[in-house]
Amino acid sequence: MSVQDDLAAVKRCLEDLVRTVGQLERSVTAERGSPPEPSGGRAENLVTIPDTPYDSGLWTDTDDEGLGARDRHAP
Repeated sequence: MSVQDDLAAVKRCLEDLVRTVGQLERSVTAERGSPPEPSGGRAENLVTIPDTPYDSGLWTDTDDEGLGARDRHAP
């Protein structure tokens, strides 16, 4: 098989998996008797993130990402 054939086979398998998971979710929802969840692209329960800065007290024991710990220097 060529790489393109392998990729096409993987794509078909993933599409089958997505379809099967969708069917399973619908059947579980139907068995529970709850209304099905909307399949839209946006979540209904949105969380608003404030524009105010975070409390710096939350970050006293953390490392600066990529820079190491505050009390040590990079090698």
